Amino acid sequence: MVTNGVRVVTEGSDRKLFIEFPYELYKDEEYWIPPLRMDQKKLIDQKKNPFYENAEIVLFLAEKNGELAGRIAAIIDHRYNEHHNEKTGHFGFFECIDDQGTADLLFKVAGDWLKDKGMEKVMGPASPSMMDTIGVLVEGFDKKPYIMMPYNKPYYSDLIKNAGLEKVMGMYAYEVSRDTVSFDRIQRAGQIVLKRNPGLTIRPVNLKKMDKEAEIIRDIFNKAWAKNWGFIPLSESEMAATAKDLKMVIDTDIACIAEIDGNPIAFSVALPDYNQVFEKMNGNLFPFGIFKLLTGRKKISRIRTALMGVIPEYQGKGIDALLHHRAIELGPPKGLAVSELSWILETNVDMIRVAEKIGGVHDKTYHMYGKKL
Repeated sequence: MVTNGVRVVTEGSDRKLFIEFPYELYKDEEYWIPPLRMDQKKLIDQKKNPFYENAEIVLFLAEKNGELAGRIAAIIDHRYNEHHNEKTGHFGFFECIDDQGTADLLFKVAGDWLKDKGMEKVMGPASPSMMDTIGVLVEGFDKKPYIMMPYNKPYYSDLIKNAGLEKVMGMYAYEVSRDTVSFDRIQRAGQIVLKRNPGLTIRPVNLKKMDKEAEIIRDIFNKAWAKNWGFIPLSESEMAATAKDLKMVIDTDIACIAEIDGNPIAFSVALPDYNQVFEKMNGNLFPFGIFKLLTGRKKISRIRTALMGVIPEYQGKGIDALLHHRAIELGPPKGLAVSELSWILETNVDMIRVAEKIGGVHDKTYHMYGKKL
């Protein structure tokens, strides 16, 4: 075993070290919330994660003075490149001690692997895809992250920029609380939207027909997001896997589909913030975490609007705001504690305006970084 350097993860023991490194790195961090280990394993499992039907990944571990010091993954998403007509590789799962030399080594080996595979650019973090956890937190370190949102050490952005990468996109999280939202204004705005869109109805997602609902959501999402930065179409297998996971945690009061005369035109999936439960489980579902999950979920007081889409012909008509209103009014505990809208591209002026109109306050900022290889 080398004293200083980077090695490719090939053995099961190294895969375990790759998974475990963040739990050690953040063990004294007040605001980091340990994700479930079983979920982290699935993310890098090329047999179980449908993302890898059209993608490649290699994992690296770094050591300094005989101690584990960092990790990174180099990823090629072939569908991303086909859709954007690019040769872009991604880096993901980046974690590192506060040491520039270690970070430089990690980015070099990841970049070299991508370049050898014919990639011309690298961008990230995406862990592992643009539909999973992405971005580096750069503002908002004094608050706990919502479900499926990143939290990292404050020095990460400096390590990444000093390794030669530059910011390519900023993303925002907006928070709505009892102190910032006006329920009267929400109700009036909702009435106006319904009046201007005859035949508009909003119904909860039907968990008994989840396969059909998932296909409706996938179709709307792919149409609504087609022109957005970083978009790649969701495949049937990816959507099916996502729906299977969501079915276990979804709250139908805040997961809904909007229809015009019975035809689906928009959807919103807000999730109870299970991070409020996960923070007490240390990443373990078994043997005792399952009991904490079952009892703790009843006390969840935050929600996160994680997915939303309105087909192009109905965008700009206030339907997205109406969907946000529903989540705010019906989210746990019914009537709102706190809600996060995330993430929103810094270039998405319309969605930023919607967030501000419903009482959202800019709460956190994330950056994506990239460079030519």
